[in-house]
Amino acid sequence: MQLGVKAIAKATVLMMAVASVLSMTAAAQEVRSEINVQGTGFFTSNRDNNGITNRTTNSGGFLLGYRYNLNNWLSAEANYGWTQNSQLYFGDFGAASVRADVHQVTGSAVVKLPTIFRLQPFVRAGGGALIFDPTDASGNFFGATSETRGAFVYGAGADYAFTRHLALRAEYRGFVYKAPSFNLVSLNSDAWTHTAQPSAGIVFKF
Repeated sequence: MQLGVKAIAKATVLMMAVASVLSMTAAAQEVRSEINVQGTGFFTSNRDNNGITNRTTNSGGFLLGYRYNLNNWLSAEANYGWTQNSQLYFGDFGAASVRADVHQVTGSAVVKLPTIFRLQPFVRAGGGALIFDPTDASGNFFGATSETRGAFVYGAGADYAFTRHLALRAEYRGFVYKAPSFNLVSLNSDAWTHTAQPSAGIVFKF
């Protein structure tokens, strides 16, 4: 009887050890990190305020990101993006344009929705900054300097899995922020604006 109890105890310990090893192995094989490389569009709405009309040229750029999967449905993501466009201003001063590099640095919480076949949709919300760095200015606005605007970020998209470690991503991001003035009082419309950023690219998972 004692031998039977000892055997059961040994078998239980062995099973627990095997289960522990298997669980650690599964955790080690779980995909936690993702790196994305995407091409983007950058389309900003027009705004009129304080006697200033502000228009922005449409442009294309790129987006780089890192996503860490906290669990099967929630992730944290950090992104850097770049584009270059021109801000056009019209007012009592006449007309002016400022060409600038636009850098975006953002962080988002990403909620993954149930997978449909190989397609996994997701939604995001977060914040960050848009940095407008002038490269050229017209008229009497050569004093334009780099300016940072805080931005609210939201969006939705989907990943199509080719393999366990490679996917195609298509998504839409929206940015809400104060229109840039390049630290010039004469260009400050004090208006909120919106930029739409569709994008598509490749995701590497590891």
